[in-house]
Amino acid sequence: MAERVRVRVRKKKKSKRKIIFKRILLLLTLVLLVAAGFGGYKVYKTINAADNAYDALSRGDKSKLRDEVIDMKKKPFSILFMGIENYATSGKGGRSDSLIVVTLDPRNKTMKMLSIPRDTRVTLAGDTTGKKTKINSAFAKGGADETVATVEDLLDIPIDKYVTVDFNGFKDVIDEVGGVNVKVPFDFDEMSDVSKKKRIYFKKGNMHLNGEQALAYARMRKQDKRGDFGRNDRQKQILNALIDQMSKAGNIAKIDKIAETASNNVQTNIRITEGLALQQIYSGFTSKKIDTLTITGSDLYLGGTATTRGTYYFQADPVNLEKVRQTLQKHLDYPSGKGTATDSASDSTGTDSTTGSTSGGTGTDDGTTGSTSGSTGTDGATDSTSGTSGANGTDSTQSGSTNSSGTTGY
Repeated sequence: MAERVRVRVRKKKKSKRKIIFKRILLLLTLVLLVAAGFGGYKVYKTINAADNAYDALSRGDKSKLRDEVIDMKKKPFSILFMGIENYATSGKGGRSDSLIVVTLDPRNKTMKMLSIPRDTRVTLAGDTTGKKTKINSAFAKGGADETVATVEDLLDIPIDKYVTVDFNGFKDVIDEVGGVNVKVPFDFDEMSDVSKKKRIYFKKGNMHLNGEQALAYARMRKQDKRGDFGRNDRQKQILNALIDQMSKAGNIAKIDKIAETASNNVQTNIRITEGLALQQIYSGFTSKKIDTLTITGSDLYLGGTATTRGTYYFQADPVNLEKVRQTLQKHLDYPSGKGTATDSASDSTGTDSTTGSTSGGTGTDDGTTGSTSGSTGTDGATDSTSGTSGANGTDSTQSGSTNSSGTTGY
């Protein structure tokens, strides 16, 4: 009888251990399911947001300068970032307030960045008359398609991908990643885009900026002695800082939220699968690895009178522009001269005489003179630019130096 009792006790203990094990197993399974479900939900939200932001170009996936669609995971490619100023048009049309070309090599994890001055004088890709205008008007005329094609003509490289972001999207993304850190080059203030009565003040040195402050920092031009070049450098500085913020673990963990925020004000032809692949390839990439290029040239005023200076343009220096083209072509493994570049730095015909003051030559490592050949313009103006200041790249107005390391002084 006693033996039976002992047997029963053993069975109860064995049964109890089995129940506890099952409960632990069930608990672990539930935890894994919850984790998998949460992860799946994040992926779903990210993909859904990316789908909302996706907008193909009318040309399709292949640039006119490519023989085939580029594989972003295996070969060098380019992206054109367009900051769209459309607050004055209530979200319709607008011009490209900033144009930044980025070339990336996924094999070596390298990146080059170039800002195109928004007043650069070019012939738009869709214009058959040969008339020249400011490059920032391309977006107002034909949106991303016209802008991409015009930049391809200017730089003689394929633009494989594009990203457009308006002011609201810019601010929202900056806020979502927790702001950005910049090094302010000098004291200045700028009006907020939120209210005409509100001014934002910047002090020389390190500052942490939220979205509203970052937009004001990137937009200011009139108080900068370097004009559009100083503003371009600050825009690149913001983009570099954003890259650094995005690489932080906390922001990678909330990529779904960032994508959802961006989708409301961003359009791109980068597919979600391509974006996820790039995130893996460039994991840990920082702005210190970015080589920054600069287009130099001269100031040009056309259509002026005895009392007015006329319309301002930026005239790209042809020697410098060709060097920038070759540098980007080499980084993209793109054969030099394969495309049909339009040299915006030289004009052909015209009669109206105006002056264009030279703002400087090339960057600090090549010493090419900053003079441009006058020639004449099709809009009835002689583009006689004067002066060759900055011949050794020392003029701060057009210096090839920028705020990020790895600068190439073109």
